[in-house]
Amino acid sequence: MPMELTPLRKKLDLAKTGSGRLQVHEGTLGRRRVVAIVTGMGTKLATDGLERLLDQVEVDQVVVVGITGAVENDTPIGSLVDPEVVVDSATGEEFRPHRLSEGNASGKMWTTDVLITDLDVIAGLRNSGVVALDMETAAIARVCERHKIPWSVFRAISDRATDGSLDDDVFHMSNQDGTPKPAAIASYFLKHPGKLPAMARLAKGARSAADRAASAAIEAVRQLPGSEDTGSEDTGSEDTGSEDTGSGRTGAN
Repeated sequence: MPMELTPLRKKLDLAKTGSGRLQVHEGTLGRRRVVAIVTGMGTKLATDGLERLLDQVEVDQVVVVGITGAVENDTPIGSLVDPEVVVDSATGEEFRPHRLSEGNASGKMWTTDVLITDLDVIAGLRNSGVVALDMETAAIARVCERHKIPWSVFRAISDRATDGSLDDDVFHMSNQDGTPKPAAIASYFLKHPGKLPAMARLAKGARSAADRAASAAIEAVRQLPGSEDTGSEDTGSEDTGSEDTGSGRTGAN
């Protein structure tokens, strides 16, 4: 989503380039070139967006950067998720991210095209080792593995699937590209005027999580060999409602 790109754009002073179906933001991180895109929400847009980027840009590493939902009420908003595997809910395929930072990876990130709010379903996912829900990462992983490009993921908790803060009405206040729907927003608050404080908290949590994920991704790429300010390597970044960064060129979404 565009709000997931905002902290990366500001922290790396990325400039908007491109036109038509491939809108990119470019800059540098040390010696590496960074190319960032927003793919939109869901596996199809994530797949199509990354394929368009790879058709036009040579990417050495992809880094997914963005927000994710927790499956319990204890994890603090803004916490970084470091999954051992990412699972495509539609196929059951598992993808293992290329680790760029130290620490112990644990749990599964569950990629799905549907909003999951049923508490029994969420409990079942939690019992199977799922620690976070998202809508793009497995699709990005599949494209990367098809192109033999290493990929990593930096997502932070923006909301909790178990606390009722997200439902279909809230979910559909955004277009598929992540931009807001003014009419749907106005209609929602006319029907639910008391929800304004909760929605403000949700928006604040999303901004905090996006900033945390961007900072972690930038720091991890900065520590890679060859990232010092003494040469010229490329880094691409791509935003999926999450964000992808490729290195050699690094792409971020």
